[in-house]
Amino acid sequence: MSQTFLVTGGAGFIGSHMAEALLSLGHHVRVLDNLTQSRREDVPPGVEFIEGNIVDPQTCRKAVDGIDGVFHMAAMSRVAPSIERIEFCTEQNIIGTQSLLVACRQAKVRKVVYSASSTYYGYQPPPHHEDLLPNCLNPYALSKYVGEQLCGIFTRLYGLPTISLRYFNVYGPRQPREGAYALVLGIFLDDFKKGRPLTIHGDGSQRRDFVHVRDVVAANLVAYHSDAQDLALNVGSGVNYSIKEIADMISDNQVYGPRRTGDADATLADISRIRRVTGWTPRVSFEEGLAELRQGW
Repeated sequence: MSQTFLVTGGAGFIGSHMAEALLSLGHHVRVLDNLTQSRREDVPPGVEFIEGNIVDPQTCRKAVDGIDGVFHMAAMSRVAPSIERIEFCTEQNIIGTQSLLVACRQAKVRKVVYSASSTYYGYQPPPHHEDLLPNCLNPYALSKYVGEQLCGIFTRLYGLPTISLRYFNVYGPRQPREGAYALVLGIFLDDFKKGRPLTIHGDGSQRRDFVHVRDVVAANLVAYHSDAQDLALNVGSGVNYSIKEIADMISDNQVYGPRRTGDADATLADISRIRRVTGWTPRVSFEEGLAELRQGW
């Protein structure tokens, strides 16, 4: 049955893929995005587009009018910028999420799927399961955890169904290529294409669980349609690679630089809960995803 969905941050990397998938399933899709970290041209044709900021309550009320379900993906989305711009991070990720949830409650939205973050786990040794206590190393991690808590409060106090998905390292087509929001894979591929050495921050032993954007979209869909609510679920591949191993897959022309502040040693998702609750399992292997990315870079 066709429904009407709102994707906040739907002009961004993950959000534009989410909007695309919903359209392909025959749904009506509305996108709310302020275009500060995204591009209008990445919004798929056929999507209703609202340019605005989730911090503004009036904008949120307009965006959720007539909406069945919400995929809340709008956020200041990277660790390093959050350290330099803590006020902006707090505004977008905490105040913005609160404004949206208030509007969703008033509009009687059926369910909100919140894009949370594996930065919740911080320095804790992997594998990371959802019952671990938070270990937030930077403002971004803290802000995304507060968003989870807000979702839980709106479910328990106000009866608004919500579910939080803790993304690990998401990659794939349209991922950020440059600036503070660029992802390590994109930086490496960009350097390789331009004949520059790949810069490894630290000794390259940091390990990351990479999950393809198509798998993330699929996780959002099953989370929305499941009966689960007031719950956090990991969305990762369950496999991790060191930064050095990833660099070696791309080029042996490498240099080393200082390790970044607030950088976790390792991420590795325990995905047993999301498999049990929703039946979701990742489909795209890292090798397959990287080959696709290299081809289209």
